[in-house]
Amino acid sequence: MLNMNFLILALSALIPMIMGFIWYHPKVMGNVYMKVTDLTDEKIKGGNMALIFIVSYLFCFFIAVTLQFLVIHQFHISSILFGEPDIMTEGSAANQMMTTFKEAYGDRFRTFGHGALHGVITAVLFITPIIGVNALFERKSFKYILLNGAYWTICVGLMGGVICQFT
Repeated sequence: MLNMNFLILALSALIPMIMGFIWYHPKVMGNVYMKVTDLTDEKIKGGNMALIFIVSYLFCFFIAVTLQFLVIHQFHISSILFGEPDIMTEGSAANQMMTTFKEAYGDRFRTFGHGALHGVITAVLFITPIIGVNALFERKSFKYILLNGAYWTICVGLMGGVICQFT
């Protein structure tokens, strides 16, 4: 069976936090963000930043856990065989099939570039449309969708690369 590397997942969950400090900095996209969201410095100062960062990190960790299943192809064969009752029994047919598969194909498509590609595809075709649907109903602008969609495309691309390369 494939193992989750919780350290890599925890580290990759920091990527959106770090990128957020850069992307939403006033000298990068921060002023645009403030304008399209109608935020002011006073509104921002009113929030519990410790709680916001803790919950945001937790959500980013959830994204990382889910992302590994999208960027690491070997998880697919594991999911097919996981329901076999004797998968963990050494020498069983399912266990031998999994062991043989891991030996032959365990390192296929396990590069930063491949993970980044799948991360970008996930962000463009899944995350950005979710942002877009919410934005439309919240009467946000197309600029809002592009700003946040681009941010998440960069973040999930980097996360996917790290997870695929190092997990």
